Amino acid sequence: MFQIQKVTVPVRVIGLISGTSVDGIDAALVEITGSDLDLRVSFLAGETYPYTPELRKKILAIGAGVPISMAELAQMDDAIAIAFAQAAQNIQIGHEVATLIGSHGQTVYHRPPLKEGQNFQDFNFAHSLGYSLQLGRGALIAHLTGITTVSNFRVGDINVGGHGAPLVPRVDAFLLSDSVLGRCIQNIGGIGNVTYIPPRGDEWLTKIRGWDTGPGNSLLDLAVQHLTDGARSYDENGNWAASGVPWASLVEQWLKQDYFHLPPPKSTGRELFGVAYLDQCLRDAAPYQLSPADLLATLTELTVASIAHSYQTFLPQMPQQVLLCGGGSRNLYLKERLQLLLPSVQVLTTDQVGLNADFKEAIAFAVLAYWRQLGLAANLPAVTGAPREIPLGEVHLTRTEEKHII
Repeated sequence: MFQIQKVTVPVRVIGLISGTSVDGIDAALVEITGSDLDLRVSFLAGETYPYTPELRKKILAIGAGVPISMAELAQMDDAIAIAFAQAAQNIQIGHEVATLIGSHGQTVYHRPPLKEGQNFQDFNFAHSLGYSLQLGRGALIAHLTGITTVSNFRVGDINVGGHGAPLVPRVDAFLLSDSVLGRCIQNIGGIGNVTYIPPRGDEWLTKIRGWDTGPGNSLLDLAVQHLTDGARSYDENGNWAASGVPWASLVEQWLKQDYFHLPPPKSTGRELFGVAYLDQCLRDAAPYQLSPADLLATLTELTVASIAHSYQTFLPQMPQQVLLCGGGSRNLYLKERLQLLLPSVQVLTTDQVGLNADFKEAIAFAVLAYWRQLGLAANLPAVTGAPREIPLGEVHLTRTEEKHII
């Protein structure tokens, strides 16, 4: 009933996401054709729409574990959906209207599934399903925009035993693979995640791997806010950190954290690498009497060292290229440090191979929505740990479409 049997013209889709940094809503307007190796995405427009300061503060508080009532949770769900709907409407100004929206929503809680014998993140029961909550309900977005909306992408994979994360590796594979080069697509949002893509060849899709590497910008942003009493929210271009010196002994200590040594499939979030983790880092750093710049340089080094350690430990082989995307791809100091730790690998951004680095994640959720309408599988079991490939996302029709079906 929801499937498009054959695509004969480009489908105009809006992708929406707000990541763990909670910087705002990334909206991308694209035209899509094809399905897998023939998948083509034309980027028409992209914009980041900031949350109001009050709404952002509430989202960060929920992510930090501040308790709220069910009524407050419902109000937040609606407020975020309204903000997402406004972003979808704004991104279309000056363009032909879209026929589909893919909305990831705002993650406020993520608990990965556990395997027998694990005691991770204070859970000690075996074989539990994971849990992930994204606010900004798709039904309200569809109602407000009048556009069919696909949302809640993680739940399908989680329900069959997967992590529901990372979700974009299959999109990465068909947009960013190469016939000769092995590539890692490294997203650096609040949390870092990687997609390893071998050169296209026999059964290459089964060899793709992906997982959350650990902190991206989360600890850096929290540290900047701490050091400036909230006057600044991030370190632009990494300039502040670049004026400091990273302390290797602290980074080595922090890399002993259990998550970095947990084999994939694995996923994480602010539940682990958030305020409490930064507080522990600050306590660990206190004896060193670091300057603010040295502290930021050392936290930046943790992000890049965790990425490099992850590659060296869990990849079947090192790639020829690393393509950065997400907000952290604009942190020039972080990029320089990563290149130093991966001297044999060319570190670029996805911009340099034709895919907008700032809006790549939003573009990916537009593709995931498009695939959902085609009835195509969107997860990769080798990445999420799910037992099989399945379509992802819940479809929310507009009232006009519902009347037509009736």
